[in-house]
Amino acid sequence: MGGDHGPQVTIPASLDCLKSNPDLKLILVGDEAVIRRQMAEGFADYQDRVTIQHASQCVDMDESPSKALKNKKDSSMRVAINMVHNGRADACVSAGNTGALMATARFVLKMIPGIDRPAIISTLPSIHGHTHVLDLGANVDCTAEHLFQFAVMGNELVKAVESINSPKVGLLNIGEEDMKGNEQVKSAAKLLENSPLNYIGYVEGDSLNAGHAKVDLIVTDGFVGNVALKSIEGAAKMIGTTLKEAFGKNYLTKLVGLVAYPVLKSFKQRIDPRLYNGASFLGLRGLVIKSHGGADVLAFKTAIQLAVCEVNQDVIRKISEQVEKTLTLRENA
Repeated sequence: MGGDHGPQVTIPASLDCLKSNPDLKLILVGDEAVIRRQMAEGFADYQDRVTIQHASQCVDMDESPSKALKNKKDSSMRVAINMVHNGRADACVSAGNTGALMATARFVLKMIPGIDRPAIISTLPSIHGHTHVLDLGANVDCTAEHLFQFAVMGNELVKAVESINSPKVGLLNIGEEDMKGNEQVKSAAKLLENSPLNYIGYVEGDSLNAGHAKVDLIVTDGFVGNVALKSIEGAAKMIGTTLKEAFGKNYLTKLVGLVAYPVLKSFKQRIDPRLYNGASFLGLRGLVIKSHGGADVLAFKTAIQLAVCEVNQDVIRKISEQVEKTLTLRENA
C-alpha cells in the first residue's frame, strides 16, 4: 500500500513477476477492497499463486517510525513483516516509509546474534557492471566495529547473489593513502586487515561508479552512504535533463539526436535506476527488501526479483553462519 503510487504500481509489478517466475507465490498485503479493484482480470490465470491478506491500516510516508510501531499494529507493513516472522512468507517487499519499515522489521524479526545494527545494502551501476554498497542510510553514527560487521554481512550477500567466491571489499575514504581518514575509518581498516575477508584497502568516492580497480563491495556509514547515493541520483537526473535539452534546441540538434538515438538508448539502459531498485536490510533474522518510494512498475518488479534471488540463495542462513564463524575466530585469536 506504500510508496508514492501504492497499488497502481505494486500490483501490476506483482503480475509481471508472476508471469516471469513460474514458482513464485505472492501474498498481497493491504486493503482487500482496494487490492481486488486494482487486480481486475489480470490475475485470473494466477489464482493458485496469489493470496490477499487484509490489513486495516497503512503507514503514511511521513509518519514517524515510533508512532507507526505503536499505533499501526495492523498496517500492511506490520502484517507483512509478521508473516516473515511466523514463516508464512519468505520475504517482505515494501515501497513504504523507510524508517517505519526498518523500525518494524527490527522490532518483529530481531537481530542476528553478533550483529549490533541492521544496514541497508543496494547496488549501483559502474563501468565494471555494478557495485554493492552499504550502509545507505540506516545508521548515521557508526563505530569501527559496526563497519566491520557491515563488511561481513555484505560479503556474504555478494558471494551468494553474484556467485563470487572472494568478493573484493573496499572501505570508503577521502583517499587511498593509509594516513587519510578519521579514526573510525582507520580503526575499521585494522579490523578488516586482520579478517579473512578479501579486503583491498581504502577506495575513494569515484569507485562507487568508476573506480580504476574493480571492487565488489564498498563499506561506509549510513550518513556518508546516503549522501553519496542521493548525489549520484541527482547527477544522473542532471545528465538526462541536460542531454534532452541539448538535443531539443533546434532542428539540427534534433537530427543529431535521432542519429545518436541507439547510443543514447543503450546508455540510458545501462544506468537506468529502475534496474537497480531494491535495498536489503541486512542483520535481521528475516528478509526485508525496501523499494524506492517513487518506483514505477519495472522498478518494483526489480525489487521483488531481488527478494526471490535472496530467498533462493538462502542469504539469511549464510550471513548468520558467517557471523557466528567470524565471532568464534575473533574470540580464539
